[in-house]
Amino acid sequence: MSLLNNLINGISLGSVYAIIALGYTMVYGIAKMLNFAHGDIIMVGAYVCFFATGQFGLSPIAGVLLAMVVCTILGMVIERLAYKPLRQAPSLAVLITAIGVSYFLQNSALLLWKSDPKVFTSVVPGGSLTLGSVNITYVSLVTVLSCVVIMLVLSFFTGHTKMGKAMRACSEDKAAAQLMGIDVNRTISMTFAIGSALAAVAGVLLCSTYPTLMPTTGSLPGIKAFTAAVFGGIGSIPGAMLGGILLGIIEIFAKAFNTNISDAVVFAVLIVVLLVKPSGLLGKTVREKV
Repeated sequence: MSLLNNLINGISLGSVYAIIALGYTMVYGIAKMLNFAHGDIIMVGAYVCFFATGQFGLSPIAGVLLAMVVCTILGMVIERLAYKPLRQAPSLAVLITAIGVSYFLQNSALLLWKSDPKVFTSVVPGGSLTLGSVNITYVSLVTVLSCVVIMLVLSFFTGHTKMGKAMRACSEDKAAAQLMGIDVNRTISMTFAIGSALAAVAGVLLCSTYPTLMPTTGSLPGIKAFTAAVFGGIGSIPGAMLGGILLGIIEIFAKAFNTNISDAVVFAVLIVVLLVKPSGLLGKTVREKV
């Protein structure tokens, strides 16, 4: 029974990683950049929901929606101010800028909300579903269901809507997409908006499961979600979900074996996967002519 409980907890944690990884994989797939500030947007979303429901008395659903709106605006502002001027810059300059934005958000949170940990009140009602000797909490059920719904909606969006097809075109070739009349800047900005909204959802679900909130809350989950995106095949929506869930399961079982080595095991698995299949589990190998 402990095996099944660990598996369920792993799928729940992996679903959070998958939602975060979807934001990473969309931005990388279209803008070809790694937004390492993504993990800190998770933290901002959790803080917004925390204050909206705790101090302003909004309902949990209203708190989540407000967090999504704030993070969407924040993501678009970051893209416009920090990343848009670097469209033609070397990838190293963009990477350093992303790290700078990450530290800016963390230190801003320290000034605004101080460093003391806050106890996050779950947006999902307490309780669990009992199946024999296995207990599945409502938070786990909502987390997994949210992950599946988000992946299905994103897959439909990118495959059957005008904006989604524009995103796919920009992912293939920005210059050709622009020649065909696609507004590349608007498309990239929309990608950041969607990714940041997903970060808010992930932050709320993460803190509902592990109810401790502080300015560094999103840092390690953000890095692990990036690992999940690479694990599954960065640029692939199903790959992000698969990588996130597998990573969550690996982490929970590693913690059950030895808590001190769980993070090391997670990154060791990534190294092995990249050595065997550098494009990730569902990623495509792209050949470039030189």
